[in-house]
Amino acid sequence: MANIYELRRYGKLAFLVAAAGVVAMFLAFSSSLIRDLSAQERERMEIWADATRQLLTSSDLPNEVDDFLLDIIRRNTTIPVLLTDAEGNILQFRNFELPVEGDNPVSGLPSEQANIDFLQKRLAELQGGPRTIVIDVAPGVEYYLYYEDSTLLRRISVFPFVQLLVMLAFIAVVYFAVLSTKKAEQNKVWVGLSKETAHQLGTPISSLMAWMELLGDMGVDADTIAEMNKDVNRLSTIASRFSKIGSAPRLERCDINSLVASAAGYMATRISPKVNLSINTADSELPVEASAPLLEWVIENLVKNAVDAMEGHGDLSVTVLRSPTGAAIEVTDTGKGISRKNFKTVFNPGYTTKSRGWGLGLTLAKRIIEQYHNGHIFVARSIPFQATTFRIELPVLG
Repeated sequence: MANIYELRRYGKLAFLVAAAGVVAMFLAFSSSLIRDLSAQERERMEIWADATRQLLTSSDLPNEVDDFLLDIIRRNTTIPVLLTDAEGNILQFRNFELPVEGDNPVSGLPSEQANIDFLQKRLAELQGGPRTIVIDVAPGVEYYLYYEDSTLLRRISVFPFVQLLVMLAFIAVVYFAVLSTKKAEQNKVWVGLSKETAHQLGTPISSLMAWMELLGDMGVDADTIAEMNKDVNRLSTIASRFSKIGSAPRLERCDINSLVASAAGYMATRISPKVNLSINTADSELPVEASAPLLEWVIENLVKNAVDAMEGHGDLSVTVLRSPTGAAIEVTDTGKGISRKNFKTVFNPGYTTKSRGWGLGLTLAKRIIEQYHNGHIFVARSIPFQATTFRIELPVLG
């Protein structure tokens, strides 16, 4: 069963890796598209610069050529452009969204000072950057063309990040939807298995009860019959516990001290005599609202797991104490221990270190404590081959 759990974990990892691969592919495609568009805009600006050079250096061009060059300049309606002389004086600009509507801001009118300041600021940002083209008009005479990305390119540049967020959101929705579906299916399997187990146990338990009545008439020792009766009644309690899984149990007020003492005391006579079991209860009553059969089953399960971890010999203690949040139950053994990375994993369905077993005991214990009793169960501490402590915390009634 541990191998099945590992495969399931690797399956989740494979899904996340595949999702990351798809995201990386889309980002790479988007980045390539942006680079291509940026290169195209660079080529358009170089053509624009050549047209400007021809207009500035040739005074006897035919009208058709002159119109053609002017048309090239006029057709740029998307890329913001600044044309300056060698001293940085702005000679021409196009396609900037100016803060103040008006005529040519280079005229220097006081009412348009805001536009002049705006263009000077944009020029300072562009100077020395990669979006600069030098226009050689004559020996020793240079003009400079500065340009920004077009609105379309800026929008496309943002698109990969929007795409990434959308894809991550989609992957997260799919992942948690699949996870929720699997949990729902697992819950149905556990509930069905538990109720079927309770149903199957019903017939032999009834038969055993009938045989117990006959054993007294057959001269069997009364003490033996009494012990056998305890086990038959325990089987009946176990069947009742399994039948309750899947439906909200009836919670009643009880003292956690007596409940833990009863469950651990029952296990004391049914575990290896090489296990030194000590039961320690709180000094005062700790009333909790609980389903006694289910809570006793959790204690018995933890005790049995501890005995298995110690391979039938060692020290085992079950302690009840008052905690800052209510009542606490600690089960400590001197077994193999649990690595820190598995502190939460041990409660996952299918996790087990035994050659036999389905790995559902701690999963059901967690469900009983946290969903039915509004408590918390966790590995409090563990030192490999020295000691491991499972802790249950429950709210105390006022």
